[in-house]
Amino acid sequence: MTRMQNQILKRILKLFPENFRNTISLRYFGFTKIPMLFFTRPSVVALTADRIVIKIPFRRRTKNHLGSMYFGALSAGADCAAGLYAMNLIQKRSEHILLIFKDLKAEFLKRAEGDVYFHCDQGREIANLVAEAAQSDERVDMSIHVEAKVPSQCDDPVARFTLTLSLKKKS
Repeated sequence: MTRMQNQILKRILKLFPENFRNTISLRYFGFTKIPMLFFTRPSVVALTADRIVIKIPFRRRTKNHLGSMYFGALSAGADCAAGLYAMNLIQKRSEHILLIFKDLKAEFLKRAEGDVYFHCDQGREIANLVAEAAQSDERVDMSIHVEAKVPSQCDDPVARFTLTLSLKKKS
């Protein structure tokens, strides 16, 4: 894409609400880099300095054979909630920082039988980690906690995830 096309695209996107722009960016990233994310059709419901909420719709593509959400789709939602916040902060910096998850721990509490919302309330901590990674030549890690809920089903979480976010400035 030429520089002029890129500027035109940015102007057009500014006409839309921020959550829509974030959703388009997330889906584009999924389409070009991680097709599994694109396949689950994630949406950004909220993205603030403190919190991110991602929604994975409950549909044929995300169901398992028992009629609840497949654990792979649930894990993809947790990945989005923990990773998108860090990705947005990294893109705003001049340093090139590499992002990866070192591990994932999941606790599945109930069957998810509706659209699942993934909540992560560690925005400020993730921002501090990104700043630390930008100033250091060492890899920095942090545990990120994500809670999955199905509002149409109940107020209790259906799953809890802990992902270790690992960042390193590219040398």
